[in-house]
Amino acid sequence: WSDIITLTVLYKPCPVLTVSPSWLSPGASVTLNCEVEHPSAGWSFYWYKAVPDLSQKSSSYELLPDGNGTANNSYIIHGQTHTAGYVCGAGRGDPEYHTDHSQPKFVWSADVHSAASLTVSPDRVQHFTSDSVSLTCEGKFAEWRVRKFSEDGQLYSDCSRMTGSTCDINPSKSDIAVYWCESGSGEFSSAVNITVHDDGNGPILVSPVHPVTEGASVSLSCSLRTQQILSNVFFYHNDKLIQNDTRGELKISAVSKSDEGFYKCQYSGRESAQSWMSVKGEQDQDITIKVCRMI
Repeated sequence: WSDIITLTVLYKPCPVLTVSPSWLSPGASVTLNCEVEHPSAGWSFYWYKAVPDLSQKSSSYELLPDGNGTANNSYIIHGQTHTAGYVCGAGRGDPEYHTDHSQPKFVWSADVHSAASLTVSPDRVQHFTSDSVSLTCEGKFAEWRVRKFSEDGQLYSDCSRMTGSTCDINPSKSDIAVYWCESGSGEFSSAVNITVHDDGNGPILVSPVHPVTEGASVSLSCSLRTQQILSNVFFYHNDKLIQNDTRGELKISAVSKSDEGFYKCQYSGRESAQSWMSVKGEQDQDITIKVCRMI
């Protein structure tokens, strides 16, 4: 009889990909990090770009440059300018044993100068649960789908009510998410953040979905579901009261970088949630936007 050996069989590990930052800043590099459960020495890592495939309602994976079996479990992308999805995998041994692919993770850009863009109607970040909201994909492409990354981290592949290049939603709390478009040619659009609020919980802040260019004018207002035009509204910038007169709008005639930040409004003692207004330089090709859970 031979000596007894113990054989331990583990399930096939699924690597976990993290992406930093999630929203692009001008000139920033994107770092991908791939972690394998039950780690030990000897793993090689594979790095892929997710390419939209509308016919399969999914994505195909395209190997990134120098992403074929790196010894390091991190990968840096320089010069990323637009929304994109990424996937990682790992392998070890001879012959090499491969893990499953990770779940895709995304970096988002609000850059409206990209080959495709997403517009929201009505053009605001905050919406009531009883609103009708249209998300329209714009660009030179014939086929589109709208994707959604929800507040609880779930990725949704398609819009249930897509007509041509427009997705219509009647928002609920589950629709608080980041949205973007993907074309049949594999292009990603700019991305937008949508938040949803119950009708009976006071006003919402009416603020632009996309970043505002330095030097441009912008108006912020406060709205109730039953009354769109309000007066005697208080406006706050980064929790500091900046306007408390009879006007119902906060008008900034020439936006500067100092105007960037969180805004909220107050009407009859009830406050809206706060939303981030981003300001981009006139010549900026990349835009910074912050996504925050609205309380």
